[in-house]
Amino acid sequence: MERRSFLKKAAGAAALAGTAPATLLAADEAKSADLPTISWRLTSSFPKSLDTIFGASDVLASALDKMTGGKFTIKVFAAGEIVPGLQVLDAVQNGTVEAGHTASYYYFGKNAALAFDCAVPFGLSSRQQTAWMLHGNGMKLTRELFAEYNVVNFMGGNTGVQMGGWFNKEINTVKDLEGLKFRVGGFAGKVLSKLGVVPQQLPGGDIYPALEKGTIDAAEWVGPYDDEKLGFAKIVKNYYTPGWWEAGPQLSFYVNKEQWEKLPDPYKAAWEAACQLAHNDMQAKYDANNPQALANLLQGDVKLRSFSDEIMEACFKATIETFDEEAKNNASFKKIYDDWKVFRNNQAQWFNVAEQSFAKFAFNKKL
Repeated sequence: MERRSFLKKAAGAAALAGTAPATLLAADEAKSADLPTISWRLTSSFPKSLDTIFGASDVLASALDKMTGGKFTIKVFAAGEIVPGLQVLDAVQNGTVEAGHTASYYYFGKNAALAFDCAVPFGLSSRQQTAWMLHGNGMKLTRELFAEYNVVNFMGGNTGVQMGGWFNKEINTVKDLEGLKFRVGGFAGKVLSKLGVVPQQLPGGDIYPALEKGTIDAAEWVGPYDDEKLGFAKIVKNYYTPGWWEAGPQLSFYVNKEQWEKLPDPYKAAWEAACQLAHNDMQAKYDANNPQALANLLQGDVKLRSFSDEIMEACFKATIETFDEEAKNNASFKKIYDDWKVFRNNQAQWFNVAEQSFAKFAFNKKL
């Protein structure tokens, strides 16, 4: 098969990923193409035990293998096997590995603007985030930012809106937040620190022992499916909602810029198709598994609680203040924030028209 034919089919796979099998490129044809055999290493920020968030990398690797007839393969490594979970960006940037899978807000300490590739407080839902990335200016703006780190970023899954976390005591007022040692990821820690919280950024595998030893007072991760697996309910009983700092947190695949530029065009198309497949698959798995996991947790003595209006209003106010402060001092943050804010506010108006009014009525009914 000629390279042109392979490229055409790879492009077709990229366009149809998520609605058609990842085997659109016949393996025997791919094998016969005049293309090199390439093997990459991908390091994840997540442990293997979390089969959905870690598993996105396996979905990517499997799809890529099938689409290229085994000529472009990825070996996936869990957090800690090559580098610690919070060092994925550095590993891809400096070429320790060709690729990585992570949450971009882990690196807000390098530049707070990186969080827009994942989630910021009171931000976009998963659908809105995907819309901004693909049909707004999200991908363009974040690609410009990641280029400064020698990285090309790709969408790599979404968890959907997350839970507010596990607390060793009830949190009813803003005063209850003062001095609270809270494991929370990304930009949210900067916001919560305004309210007296002491944010702790820990990788997923380190949260349970920190709760068990009392090193932290509270922790958030993703939602019921992962939280049940991680065993938080064995230690802490107050389970809060919503995770207002993560309305639709997007995970990302990173590729070292030099390695990406060396790839033949057909492999680039196959990679993009495989990323889209993994992106779509992750939230579908979470949405399918979270209901039963939540039911399992509530069968014990876990108490499902909601943050009070007082806390939510204070957190929103602190969020706006933090955004404005960051925009004044960080040109790259301001550039992305100005675009993102307009998109976010327009989306909020539209979703209130149909989505919110439907959900508020229908999801309180049982068929």
